[in-house]
Amino acid sequence: MLEIIIDGEEFFDESSETFLTQGDVKLNLEHSLVSVSKWESYTKKPFLTNKEKTPAEILSYFYCMVLTPNVDIDVFTRLSQENLNMITRYIESPESATTFGEMPRTSTRGEIITSELIYFWMISYSIPFECQYWHLNRLFALIRICNVKNAKPQKMSRNELALRNRELNAQRRAALNTTG
Repeated sequence: MLEIIIDGEEFFDESSETFLTQGDVKLNLEHSLVSVSKWESYTKKPFLTNKEKTPAEILSYFYCMVLTPNVDIDVFTRLSQENLNMITRYIESPESATTFGEMPRTSTRGEIITSELIYFWMISYSIPFECQYWHLNRLFALIRICNVKNAKPQKMSRNELALRNRELNAQRRAALNTTG
């Protein structure tokens, strides 16, 4: 979870001809499957694509990430560049000690990854639904580990098998001091 503080502001209310102050706002944000699901439900678009998102779509995703109750959406117009940088770093963070290469944005079959597909993967690997609240990159790491651990072992090619046998024979000859 990320906690950010959006600075307050002072403004002039022309109707009452007075200066008003809005205080600082503390927000708790979570980049999770639940947030992605909310955003996809609202926009009717897949979130995990390479397509550029408009500033309005990005702000709407930030709103979907909010865990703090009763937040006025106008607060997001006061996000500072530092706030935006913190949110971006948080979203891109692996949130796990497990490392992989670049996470694919589409599956090997050319499917677009949506929240429903991720829920399917969770069900397929018996991942408890409480993990939908984890940081999304941490959930992806777990899904990927499940995929690797459940995969059938790759068969060796004839060349790989021959190379392995030559190496084993050489080790045995060296250990037994024989030539053949």
